[in-house]
Amino acid sequence: MNVRIVFMGTPDFGVPVLESLVQSHHDVVAVYTRPDRPSGRGRRLAPSPVKQAAVSHGIAVIEPETLRGESRVTELASLSPDLVVVAAFAYLLPEQLLRVPRLGCLNVHPSLLPRHRGPSPVASAILNGDDRTGVSIMLMDAGLDTGPVLSQEAAAISDSDTTGSLTAALAGLGAGLLVATIDGWLAGAVVPRVQNEREATYSGKVGVEDGLLDWTQPATVLSRGVRAYNPWPGCHTFWEGQRLKIHSAVPLVLRPHGEPGRVVQLPGPVPTRIGVVTAQGVLGLGGIQLEGKREVSAEEFVRGHREFVGAMLGR
Repeated sequence: MNVRIVFMGTPDFGVPVLESLVQSHHDVVAVYTRPDRPSGRGRRLAPSPVKQAAVSHGIAVIEPETLRGESRVTELASLSPDLVVVAAFAYLLPEQLLRVPRLGCLNVHPSLLPRHRGPSPVASAILNGDDRTGVSIMLMDAGLDTGPVLSQEAAAISDSDTTGSLTAALAGLGAGLLVATIDGWLAGAVVPRVQNEREATYSGKVGVEDGLLDWTQPATVLSRGVRAYNPWPGCHTFWEGQRLKIHSAVPLVLRPHGEPGRVVQLPGPVPTRIGVVTAQGVLGLGGIQLEGKREVSAEEFVRGHREFVGAMLGR
């Protein structure tokens, strides 16, 4: 059974999902995405990754600044969609829009709902030290990721996963799961499952300030932050009044002398020879970047800045 689908998405996460729909036997009649935004040093307008994918397939693109208003309901209804599929769209769908497609709206959400509802589920899974996450295909309702779940597939979280790498993996997982779920649902083989509200947790919106490292936290917590906020907003501290980005780091079970925030040189066979004292253990520094400079290894940085060892980091 073929159905008419309107796809809604914006970032890279939505591209594999859109591609899976294009390659299926269903008809993608239009794509909604966020309007072009300034990007790069020149701040030129750039299309979203989803828009670029849609244009490459010759699919009509709609770029609303908002989804509110009767005109948006009329616009969507004019496309006669059987189904709307959403994957990281950046807008919440008003209830009037949810009622337009006869089969409803499906959301591809990168968590095992009801855990980590909200806008940053991948970062939250890493921050919380979860050993697994996954993808949920959910039938949307008026709440925030509260609708019944049609299907789920789990994925392990490794100690090297960042939000960037894990999001890419979950996008591929969700793309494969989506089409199979749609076909199974249309055939009556998939039954929506109501979420258990007692198990629900929520992820908040991530801001630049979240990336500031607090050296009074344990090294394990800080290392999760470095991974969770990679690639955005990135973790940082301050050295001699300049912002110092920490691109990669590992927690080390060591007890060096010094207060939290002190840079130390580490002896012996460890992944990195440069670390920072924390409330518990040492955060071994991998790639770091002083503002206005390129990223280098911590060891290379010290070769050019001998005074870095022994310094106090922070505001």
